[in-house]
Amino acid sequence: MNGTAKRLAVADHSRDSAGMTYVYPVLSRRAGGVSIGINLNPNNACNWRCIYCQVPGLRRGSAPRIDLSLLEQELNSFIERVQQGDFMASRVPEGARRIVDIAFSGNGEPTSAAAFPQAVELAGQALRACGLEGNVKIRLITNGSLLGRSKVQEGVRRLGELSGEVWFKVDAGTQEGFRRINGADLAPEAVIRNLKRSVSLSATWVQTCLFALDGLGPSEEELAAYLSLLRQAGIGHLAGVHLYGLARPSMQAEAQRLSGLPPERMEEVAAQLRNAGLTVHVSP
Repeated sequence: MNGTAKRLAVADHSRDSAGMTYVYPVLSRRAGGVSIGINLNPNNACNWRCIYCQVPGLRRGSAPRIDLSLLEQELNSFIERVQQGDFMASRVPEGARRIVDIAFSGNGEPTSAAAFPQAVELAGQALRACGLEGNVKIRLITNGSLLGRSKVQEGVRRLGELSGEVWFKVDAGTQEGFRRINGADLAPEAVIRNLKRSVSLSATWVQTCLFALDGLGPSEEELAAYLSLLRQAGIGHLAGVHLYGLARPSMQAEAQRLSGLPPERMEEVAAQLRNAGLTVHVSP
């Protein structure tokens, strides 16, 4: 990482920007600084296929076996570089030169990794070792579909004990909406059940991508179903909702059919959610 290395930008979340297998830095517009990403899906495998996904070569499947020793080495060495080297000055714009989180995200569903609970523990140990515990959050960015598994619950519970957060993807409110947007044959009742599980184990935000498909944004009927889903999950127990738009181009077959919503439309949706009692952050 030297002065000639490419600077971070919100439109580029390259997983190989640090030359590591599991660890990569990104500039997070929603978190507001440098996010240290952990990619437990270097095989580009996910159990969903969201039409706005920016992962090239995305395929159906689960995370491979994780080399926990390598993950620990990469995470500790990268944090050391950020803290003691010139990474912030050479790679990060002024005003964003701070570590805001360690985020389990990457190129697929991170909770599909069998070693997910151990990876959460390693993240907590890394923060303690470098003196960042209590100042930098651990976040899990997930579609939430595997929260019925005991190992996933174990990892999310540990995340909660470490004062971390779950960012739980909910992009629709109907089975047809989940099928169209996420490529998942998913009943709303299953989403509600898993969202309740997440809330019971850790602080949980809902994250929702808003966009137009073939020039049309979400219908009022779909938005009503979405809000009904959140109400059934328990609005008073959610930390809030992150509404975000298309910051990076999709790498899926539907890419040319997608376009951003006007900021004022996103604010209209946010107002509906706020009127229902939710805290809402908007990133157009």
